[in-house]
Order: sequence, then C-alpha cells, then structure tokens
Amino acid sequence: MDTGINYQNKNNNEDENLIWEEIKTEHIIKDEWIDFRRSAFRFPDGTEFEPYYTYSRRNYVVIVASDEEGKYICVRQFRYGIKRVTTEFSAGGIERTDGKEYGANDKAVAEDALEAAKRELQEETGYVSDEWRHLITVPSNATIADNYAYVFEAKNCRKVSGQNLDDTEFLNVRKYTAEEIESMIEKGEFQQAIHIMAWLLSKSKQ
Repeated sequence: MDTGINYQNKNNNEDENLIWEEIKTEHIIKDEWIDFRRSAFRFPDGTEFEPYYTYSRRNYVVIVASDEEGKYICVRQFRYGIKRVTTEFSAGGIERTDGKEYGANDKAVAEDALEAAKRELQEETGYVSDEWRHLITVPSNATIADNYAYVFEAKNCRKVSGQNLDDTEFLNVRKYTAEEIESMIEKGEFQQAIHIMAWLLSKSKQ
C-alpha cells in the first residue's frame, strides 16, 4: 500500500539553508507511553536557542466510515485537553510489537496502517468494511511531534459485533448524515482538526 509518506527532506536547494541542528537533548520523560524531550538547537544563522520541547508518540489511524445507508459512523468520548465530550471519527494508535507507545518512524516493529484501521473500526464500533481507500498520510503536529496520522475511508460498513474497548476507552457510537456532520463542523461541535481534514478529503475525492 502506497501511503504517500516520505520521511526524507525533499529540499535539494543548497541556497535554502533552513535546517536546525540539534546540539543537546534531555529526555525529561521517557517511558512506555511517551518520549518528551527538551532540546537546544543551532539555527541556520549560527545562533542557539533553548529550551525547545518536542515529543514522540506512535502513529495512528483515522477512519471516515459510512454504513450501507450512507450514514457516517462516529464516536462520542471525553477529551481531557479541551475538557469536553467530542464527536469524531473512529481512530486509534498503530500497535507496536515492542509494546511502546512512541517511536513513530520505526516501522519495523509497527502494525500495518490499513490493518490497524480495520482493527480500530471494529473494536470501537463493531463495524467492518470491504471497501477501503487511503486518503492521506500527514504529520499529526509537525511543530513539536514526530508522529503521523494515516487517514482512511471505509464505505458500506456493516455491523458484525459489539464494541471491544481498551480499559481506558469510554465511548458511544453515533451515526450522522453528511448534512449533520457539516452542521457540526460549522458550529464548532466536531472538534478534532485531523478528523475535519479527513472529512473534507473524503468529500473532495468522491
């Protein structure tokens, strides 16, 4: 599967020197969940700056899923960052064989993105699909994080089971029409940025 991702810097213009040089790194927290770092950098003009905080998390998938009636399968759950219950698409981390929750670019120990999307959709909603399409692979937060979101579309989903949630997952499944999702986005009630992008891409590529 061609996800379109390229971890290499594509800029070969030697006159455009924009790369930061990392000259010092402190791992403030490095456990099985996250690698949170404080670094010092040398800028292209030779000046140095610190502290600059970054973190490593695992890659994840987002699924724009619709059922056989054309309704979109969403989940409702509490998001502590904004301290609100949100409506969003099914999503979840790409599992790793080493048990870590970080190390986004170490694909040798990572689950296949499409298989992760199929697993997450069924675990969170009980739905499966035979019609999958990769929409885009995009950095989750290019400013401070190294992980990527793999965005998929799944059509004609059918319910085959109940939910199979992790111990820390508490979510309800809801189905909406396209018009209802558009209305939620316009009212600020569909609040995950990558999920809004996923929705727009799914509509533009029809």
